[in-house]
Amino acid sequence: MVIHADDVGMCHGANQAFVELARFGTIGAGSVMVPCPWFPEIAAIVSGDDSLDVGVHLTLNSEQQGYRWAPVTGPSAAGGLTDEHGYCWSTVAEVRANAHPDAVEAEWRAQIDRAIDTGIDVSHLDAHMGSALAPEWCDRYISLGVEYGVPVVMTETLGVYGPNNHLADVTEAQFAPFVEQARAAGLPVFGRVLETDFGRRRGAPHDYPALLTSAGEDLVYCAFHPCRPGPGEVEIIEPDAHHVRVDEYELFHTDDWRTWLEGQSIEFVGMRGLRDDWRRGHRAHA
Repeated sequence: MVIHADDVGMCHGANQAFVELARFGTIGAGSVMVPCPWFPEIAAIVSGDDSLDVGVHLTLNSEQQGYRWAPVTGPSAAGGLTDEHGYCWSTVAEVRANAHPDAVEAEWRAQIDRAIDTGIDVSHLDAHMGSALAPEWCDRYISLGVEYGVPVVMTETLGVYGPNNHLADVTEAQFAPFVEQARAAGLPVFGRVLETDFGRRRGAPHDYPALLTSAGEDLVYCAFHPCRPGPGEVEIIEPDAHHVRVDEYELFHTDDWRTWLEGQSIEFVGMRGLRDDWRRGHRAHA
């Protein structure tokens, strides 16, 4: 099981939460949103700390209403990556309706290359809001992983991929060839992707032990979103669901949670180890 922090780089609180929890031992890996304003901060931290296991959270969407970002490759009407204001589209459906696959691939390459150029030892690729799994370009997502020598987060079926609500009209028959493409490349394929429950109301109970222990024996990827509270930062960025991110941070930063994790029979792994295992196997069969 990989306990993972998504959305690193989105804001200062997300950066601090990832670094603190990774060093505390309750987060195994994270992925950075390269187009976001706080990417330079996390890049500087990660490039100076080899213990931090970091991938690229390939980003085609800017979903927050009052806090937006644009593609690394810049706005281009021909590429279709941006709305009328020059920002990334708010929804995955808008990206799929407007973006040209060549522009998507160019943007992903620019994000990966920027991360590498800052000194990040990229351990994997995953998808903000699941957008990379869209059938219009999922083959390119997998191919980029193979080209850069890093795993991409894929599941055995789309139905077990937590953020699949953004791809509600994609059928399993459409998704199946991409799973086979990943398997043919020898890439690890996850049994499930669990996701933060952003619909949980403020004050409603949460049961992370039940979530983790219900995952079964397959290779499982936990796409969590912890954020350290600051002086109004995340409350302004995400007024309706910021409590969920803060609650995750506060739970994961307790000795009780770390002790609970240590007492489980679950094997917790990082993405760097999966990457290195795949690279060894890939070279052996080359």
